[in-house]
Amino acid sequence: MSLRLPLLLLARVPWYRLFIRPILFRFAPEPAQRVADHALTVKPLWRAYAKFSNVPDNTFTLAGITLRNPVGLAAGLDKQCAYLDSLGNMGFGYVVGGTVTRNARPGNPKPRVLRLPAQSSLINALGFPSEGLRSAEARLRRLTERPAKVLVSIAALDEHETLECLSTLEPLVDGIEVNISSPNTAGLRKFQEPVALRGLLDILNGTRGKPLFIKIPPYMNQAEHDNVLSLVAVCRDTGVTGITVMNTIPVNDSRLAMGRGGLSGLAVREDMLRIVPEIRAEVGNEMVINACGGIATAEDARRSLAAGANTVQIYTSIVYGGPGVVGEIVKGLATQS
Repeated sequence: MSLRLPLLLLARVPWYRLFIRPILFRFAPEPAQRVADHALTVKPLWRAYAKFSNVPDNTFTLAGITLRNPVGLAAGLDKQCAYLDSLGNMGFGYVVGGTVTRNARPGNPKPRVLRLPAQSSLINALGFPSEGLRSAEARLRRLTERPAKVLVSIAALDEHETLECLSTLEPLVDGIEVNISSPNTAGLRKFQEPVALRGLLDILNGTRGKPLFIKIPPYMNQAEHDNVLSLVAVCRDTGVTGITVMNTIPVNDSRLAMGRGGLSGLAVREDMLRIVPEIRAEVGNEMVINACGGIATAEDARRSLAAGANTVQIYTSIVYGGPGVVGEIVKGLATQS
């Protein structure tokens, strides 16, 4: 009983915003994330949190995967697939680990993450810091507790490396998301060209046996629009399961060591809501669309689903709103349905 009150308080977003976030935000973004990661290692806490947060079960089937609700964790929060059980206990229908690369990578030089509190947004130029494929594989093999379905994001840096990541990790997860769109990583732009993407997907389709999702870049002008729609057409024509719309929006910022990064959070929500129905019109009703970008409330999620998405993914809203955001969105959708 002594644990019940703290857990009930933690499950309510205002407590996070009033007491926990101000402490975390005293640290720079990456050290703050390490503090949060440490909390996620306390697995009994998150099992108890799941019990007391009362997130409703709104089960449905997506591409053959049975989910308890349509709210997913976007790739990037758990890059090393180390805390997917604790994160699942927040109430997600599914969680996306990664992005995983074949080889270990340090990522880009620091500073490489900025907060924009006035916009509840982030700019990151992380560049896929990864402990590598074998580390992710080992962690997923040890992941016996799976309160949410598990997907993993893999980086499309090279055809053969991408295939190795898919072949190694697919047996351990419910589906694969291929990231062709991070604005912070050299090499990904190769697969933002239709012929190259088709070649990659032909290789992956020859091996895969589970749902495959492609995370696409946003578009901000007509030339980018035409290119992204051509990529989406390739995904449709090659039988990809679905599209995650969208990755971060490239922006310049001199405070970053790279001088450039990807914008996420509330600042990109309306762009995501603009793009989702255009992708839906391109792919028809058969393909899955996962809406990702600026979703922080049940109303944001409802608008995304009404625009044509099947599920929603969140990340930055957890940084600003805490773990209770998940339950608020799920409960809000259940009330509206």
